[in-house]
Amino acid sequence: MPKVTVTPEEFKIFSKYILDISGIALDVGKEYLLETRLNPILNRLEFSSYSQLLQKAKSDFKKELENEIIDAISTNETYFFRDKSPFELLQHKIFPDLIDKRSKTNAIPKTTIRLWSAANSTGQEIYSIAMTLIEMGITPDKYNVRLYGTDISDAAIAYASYGVYNKFEVARGLDQRRLNTYFDKQPDDRYKIRDNVRMMAQFKKMNLMKPFVGVGKFDIVLCRNVMIYFTSEDRRKIYQSISKVLEPDGYLLIGSTESLVNDTDLFASQKYLNSVFYQFKE
Repeated sequence: MPKVTVTPEEFKIFSKYILDISGIALDVGKEYLLETRLNPILNRLEFSSYSQLLQKAKSDFKKELENEIIDAISTNETYFFRDKSPFELLQHKIFPDLIDKRSKTNAIPKTTIRLWSAANSTGQEIYSIAMTLIEMGITPDKYNVRLYGTDISDAAIAYASYGVYNKFEVARGLDQRRLNTYFDKQPDDRYKIRDNVRMMAQFKKMNLMKPFVGVGKFDIVLCRNVMIYFTSEDRRKIYQSISKVLEPDGYLLIGSTESLVNDTDLFASQKYLNSVFYQFKE
């Protein structure tokens, strides 16, 4: 079917709808993104306009179409060990420091480490962290490790939970040693994450614009390469919410090209080698 073009008025109304349901801000100039992500849905439903799609989504009380739209719009770029430096920072600085501090204060036999990957997408970040921990000898038999991955997309959470990746996905960020160590080859050139890695992670749907209810406290929060999709006001709200679930001596990691300067004054930047992390200001 031919590509359906969004009109300026439709884009204005539809981008407001997407902002309301997901917090994702589509500024003028992102019409191409809307069309690229949503045209397959229009073609499947045989709609000739975005107005029809919006009307159908709003009248769907089961919110199945709304969730499909969120899945399509929120699909983000991700791969194993993305940017490398955060994982080196975790390995050489943050995890050793945390274990040293927690082992002195924990009353239970196993030292507890709780990490949250917000906007986890399809799971590569969490599984990369799990591999890093295993290679450090920080395994569930010795430590109380809790890795949480959340995303607004139902499809992304299902994909992460299943833990099966195609040849292209494992080629991005994984060397042959890690591929052989942590994955089992499946039919059709697919690779399934092994159970000892999979068991370390839990995945859950979560909208960062909604209250963080029942998530508990975390030693480390990763919120990387996602804030560009939110308005400045919403970024401030999200960082405020993150501050409430981060331990007083916890660590916040954001994307290598991102900054907190205009969004929050709650955290101070710290440098280690070529990496930057954030902790509460004293």
